[in-house]
Amino acid sequence: MDTAAPLILTLQFDERSFAFFDEQRRRYFPAERNFIPAHLTLFHALPGEHLQTIQQDIEECASNQEVFGLDVIGVRSLGRGVAYALASPELAAMRRQLAKKWNDWLKPQDRQNHNPHVTVQNKVDPTQARALLEDLSEGFQPFQVTGMALDLWWYRGGPWEKVHSFPFAL
Repeated sequence: MDTAAPLILTLQFDERSFAFFDEQRRRYFPAERNFIPAHLTLFHALPGEHLQTIQQDIEECASNQEVFGLDVIGVRSLGRGVAYALASPELAAMRRQLAKKWNDWLKPQDRQNHNPHVTVQNKVDPTQARALLEDLSEGFQPFQVTGMALDLWWYRGGPWEKVHSFPFAL
């Protein structure tokens, strides 16, 4: 097992919400670059050599966390793409708790202020991204989705490989 590869931690949505985001991603993300399903990333590059500790920390966190709602508050520009912006005090608290435990391991991208989002388009011409942003913003109505679990993935340069899902307490 290549433990030098980084690990990615994402939030798993309820089935209906995941289906919505994933359909949007399949529709708008360039097909030749769309290797992974829709997701909300919490951490982009955790050290694979600490897999056992990371899994224990996630298990402890998830087993003490009830499923929770997240507000989808808008559509935002990524410059060369578009994402749905989300907000949740539970998500923010959970991420802060894990970031504190893993502080010494975090890369600069994971030390930044966390702005939860689900990317549905990326790596396109900025003009195309602006057009989609306008289109999705026009009829946008805030809605709610549910966080069900944490998913841990290996990143080895291609499609992500799932390590494990950690369901929240119901």
